Amino acid sequence: MGQLLGMPFSAGLGLLVIGMGVVGVWGWRRWLKMQRYKSLRSLPSPPKHWLLGHIPPLLAAIKNRQLFQILFDWSQEFGPKCVYWVGYPVVMLSQAKLIDNTIVQGTRDGSLVRTGQSQRAWNELMGPIMIGQEGAEWQWRRKAWNPEFSSSGINHYLGLVDQACSQVIADLHAAPPNEPVPLDPLFVELTMRVIAALVLGIPIDPDEPSPEGPPLAIEPTYNAMAVLTYRFLRVAVGEKAWQKYLPTQAAKDYWAARRHFETFLASRIDLALQLRDGEPAALAKASPLFQQSMLVKIAAKEPRYTRATLLPEIIEMLIAGTDTTAHTLSFAVGELALNPDAFEKAQATVDRVFERHDTITLTSLKELGYLSGVIKETLRLYSVASGTTSLQATRDIVVDGLEIPAGTRLFWSMLGAGRDPDAYPHPEKFWPDRWLSDDRHVPAPPMIDFGSGPHRCLGEHLAMLESTLMLAQLLRHFSWELVNGRSSLENLKQNLLIYPVDRMPVYLQSRSPVVA
Repeated sequence: MGQLLGMPFSAGLGLLVIGMGVVGVWGWRRWLKMQRYKSLRSLPSPPKHWLLGHIPPLLAAIKNRQLFQILFDWSQEFGPKCVYWVGYPVVMLSQAKLIDNTIVQGTRDGSLVRTGQSQRAWNELMGPIMIGQEGAEWQWRRKAWNPEFSSSGINHYLGLVDQACSQVIADLHAAPPNEPVPLDPLFVELTMRVIAALVLGIPIDPDEPSPEGPPLAIEPTYNAMAVLTYRFLRVAVGEKAWQKYLPTQAAKDYWAARRHFETFLASRIDLALQLRDGEPAALAKASPLFQQSMLVKIAAKEPRYTRATLLPEIIEMLIAGTDTTAHTLSFAVGELALNPDAFEKAQATVDRVFERHDTITLTSLKELGYLSGVIKETLRLYSVASGTTSLQATRDIVVDGLEIPAGTRLFWSMLGAGRDPDAYPHPEKFWPDRWLSDDRHVPAPPMIDFGSGPHRCLGEHLAMLESTLMLAQLLRHFSWELVNGRSSLENLKQNLLIYPVDRMPVYLQSRSPVVA
């Protein structure tokens, strides 16, 4: 008996005591956590692992690029308020008005803030960025960018956006007749060229020179964006920041993506800072378009931006301004193809505008209200930015009669919310008119796909302008049908944003003669 498991008895007894102590501390902390979140135990919850909770199915969903789908499935199976556990509880909401009210109230009174983990994940893209900040650090950034993305600020760029849309139409007319045309890549190029023109002063026309730095290479830049955004999702659900230093393919891809953006952006950022400092030689190097770019304006008016902080911020703007609108356009094209009445009404609306004005101006744009309804209805059904951020309770609060302890995370299934019958009657129906009621006594449906409260999407006006102009040009020049039918709208994946796997291929029929 002098030994315990092959060790001297005293040593074995010491290890046994230490082990029991560790288990005891772990058990005590687990019991305290269970008591702290006791009120949430009454909520419905998916089956979970006894130790890891819901981490395994969530990681599997992210690996399969189906995070949005598992959240939607849980919302449908377990109701508009349910909870899942990832080391801490996450209360998931899927009622549109409840989500809107919760975000607005919580961010207004400070009871809800962005979670530390999601902030760290955002800031891990390439450095601190606006969406990863709170308080004063967020406020000065947002204050600097707000005027640029305001309705009046964006309206100045109508000509540039229209030029980009016209390039897409020219490419479509040049496509081989009777051949399927995947529209999603064309929309990605459209939105990337627009955001690069606005933020960096890169000409819309790829044949025009951009003397301030390397040309915009669509495919490598898009691939680099995909690597960074996919890493955000992994870090947001538990991957450690230090894993980027491991000799893995994911880590190699991450560093390659960083190098791509540093090479693409460094000279432009340096030139913007030189213009801010009044260096005489800088003005001669800068084209008129670059001098009017958001980068130059932001650098000039906000001295707290440096090379190190501008680089990740510009990448944030490029990412936010590309996939969101591109995939929304793809889904709008798909829904119009499957809903002939909506298609005919949209096309007739566009024809009337061109008959009256011959072109789209800020004035005639107001007559395209039905297209705005198409876009909003598309966002309701396909909230492409589903699952990009979450909030955390800073103190005990009550949400729809449920006691939410401090520390609880709140998240939402935007696809579930978009199919909430209380907010959207006949939710499975594609019905743009639901957004166009003139009856002031009937409240408008909640539009939460651009977010709510002070953190509402900075690029909302740009997204609506791009989508409206592009749809108008498409409807003016073409009719179309889907190559793969409804499966184009059902076979979806998620990198950071939701996208159609088949890239939305269509058969185009030119309208000849084009309505003038």
